[in-house]
Amino acid sequence: MAALGQELKKLSRTICLIMDRVSGVEAGMESLDATLYFHLSTHPCLLAKLSQLRSSRTTARDTKSLVHEITLILACAALSTALTPISSGQEDITPLNHPYIPTTTTPSLALVPILRSGLAMLDALQLLLPTAVPVHHLGLYREPSTLQPVEYYNNLPYHAPPPHAHTNTGVPEIAILLDPIIATGGTSAAAIQTLLEWGVRKVVVVAVLGTVEGVGRAAGVVAEGGWGGGGEGGGGLGWGGG
Repeated sequence: MAALGQELKKLSRTICLIMDRVSGVEAGMESLDATLYFHLSTHPCLLAKLSQLRSSRTTARDTKSLVHEITLILACAALSTALTPISSGQEDITPLNHPYIPTTTTPSLALVPILRSGLAMLDALQLLLPTAVPVHHLGLYREPSTLQPVEYYNNLPYHAPPPHAHTNTGVPEIAILLDPIIATGGTSAAAIQTLLEWGVRKVVVVAVLGTVEGVGRAAGVVAEGGWGGGGEGGGGLGWGGG
């Protein structure tokens, strides 16, 4: 927890730095290629909470709470298009003894926070989802001399596909990548590529803040990978708060 607290303090400083530099971010985001499947949330409550993150009076505890609340807002929007409600097929009973068929969601998914700051967003997704889902972790750092992302931790399970299978059926269909800040986009792009190679059909990136260049670079992995936009052929979505 001490390490996470230090990461939250660092995250708070980074948020303030980026927000001070990207006052024209909404206009800049509009310049992104429309095919890059990107969504910038302008929810009034979200904008107010982002503003609170900028305050010099915001503590590490405040930052943790605000990031949790912001993630809930973003996740509601992101999952509204990524998931579909379906009947569970098993009957249940209300406290008044009325039978009913519960609703669940499809398709299968996994949560993938980028260490360590992505952990601050994890609780919000787990709280929102109707059932428990697998959580996997990716650790990447930027190499000082080349500024390229280097993977130092990866606990994605290996699932050998059955013979003659065209897809890796042991892998969830959607990976929800949690990366609070997309600055240069290198880390997010590398993580997306790793998840695609793992075999997921769609990657949904949930980020609190991002620069125009960083979002464009991360979303560019979608275009280079050649996967479609949210249809049955797969796709990628970026959900950001500012």
